[in-house]
Amino acid sequence: MAERGRPRTFDREAALAEAMRVFWAQGYEATSMSDLVEAMGINSPSLYAAFGSKDALYREAAGYFAQTESGEILSSLRHAPTARAGIEGFLLASADSFTRPGRPSGCMIVLSAVNAVGVSQETGQLLRDMRKGSVKAIEARLRAAVVSGELPATIDPHAIADYFVTVQQGMSIKARDGSSRSALVAIAMGAMAAWDGLIGSGK
Repeated sequence: MAERGRPRTFDREAALAEAMRVFWAQGYEATSMSDLVEAMGINSPSLYAAFGSKDALYREAAGYFAQTESGEILSSLRHAPTARAGIEGFLLASADSFTRPGRPSGCMIVLSAVNAVGVSQETGQLLRDMRKGSVKAIEARLRAAVVSGELPATIDPHAIADYFVTVQQGMSIKARDGSSRSALVAIAMGAMAAWDGLIGSGK
């Protein structure tokens, strides 16, 4: 049976990917509707019909970023043999991702803390929750390590997770300022040097 209504004349996902890149590079407020129309290759009526508003498009673009760009960074937390290796992998994957050629530098979600001025309250809360997601992921890995006996029960999983995510967020800002991958790796390894002190062990 043929679909009813006028068919879309553009690839919605491809258009969303282009919108993500514009928002990622320029931020919310500095991105105009004309910027989006040009990058997405559609006209204004089609953009509004497909995405509703600039704010709704930004929210969807942020979700698309998390879906397509965050998996590699978080992968080591799920698959590394130890919590320490998982967190180190998280930071090193961030260094790779934040400086990858052909894409905006840094992390769209991290950078949204300072370049999403003007978004709605709903979108602002979504972005804050997304930024907290990395803390929750590391905290969960640390708690699992406590349960398995890998780490002592005396650690503070939330404080440790908060520390490493703060380092990662700083790496994102450094990348946006032009720091190289090697410079970010040095920051990551410096942060890992604090591991023994954070878990209260000389091992």
